[in-house]
Amino acid sequence: MTATTALAPASAPVAGAHRPSFGRLMLSEWTKIRSVRSTVWSLVVLVLLTVVFTALFMQMGVANWDRTSPSQQAEMRTDPTGTILGSGILLSQLAVCVLGVMAIASEYSTGMIRASLLAVPRRVPMLAAKSAVFGLLVLAVGELTAFASFFIGAPILDGKAPVAIGDPGVLRAVVGCGLYLSLLGLFALAAGAVIRHTAASITVVIGFVLVLTPMAGLLPGSVGEHIYAYLPTEAGFMITQQHSRAGDLLGPWQGLGVLALWTAALLALAVVQLRRRDA
Repeated sequence: MTATTALAPASAPVAGAHRPSFGRLMLSEWTKIRSVRSTVWSLVVLVLLTVVFTALFMQMGVANWDRTSPSQQAEMRTDPTGTILGSGILLSQLAVCVLGVMAIASEYSTGMIRASLLAVPRRVPMLAAKSAVFGLLVLAVGELTAFASFFIGAPILDGKAPVAIGDPGVLRAVVGCGLYLSLLGLFALAAGAVIRHTAASITVVIGFVLVLTPMAGLLPGSVGEHIYAYLPTEAGFMITQQHSRAGDLLGPWQGLGVLALWTAALLALAVVQLRRRDA
């Protein structure tokens, strides 16, 4: 008697094959991030330099107080929290943008993304896990940086523009600073996932933050004001202000919501690209 063996199609899934859970995907992405020493040290240096620059700028502001224009003095007294956080946030946001791009674009440059997609054929969960891990990491670092900057800058500024963490709008602004940096990092990560080239992605994101946004502020008329107000970094930065200022078109949470919508739209585009294009 001859036994007949039925052969399963090559594309059929193996029974009982292990599909990694989302928690395991996040653990894998966390291992990638913490195993790259340059990323870890970049975040440490980011915190230290931001705090140092905050202290330096606050000391300069106090030392030059008598030579400061009355309008600038009034602005600092009205929103001392925004002054403290804004003094060091430029360095923070630039570093976060670069790290966000490198978190995924470097995998395309080195070819590591192919190994990731072989291990996780379903591409969207991989991108979601990477975004979640990076976003939470930047949120933790951002909150640490924001609170450290505030508690160092507030005593220095106390003689000219006193402020305490319990004052109206202060805690929201400090916590919001970390949220802003986290969303900005995800915005940069999504840009890297769409462009897939490290240098080009960094150029586009930094150009958007440092060039396009300030240039939009020069546009004349009401249309120019609305375009400028609804750009992601300008809108998101509103959350770091203790009080709304005259002429602001968005409130703090509205501005952060605009940044969140920009980030969500760019991540959605990254998902489409990931599904349609080969790694």
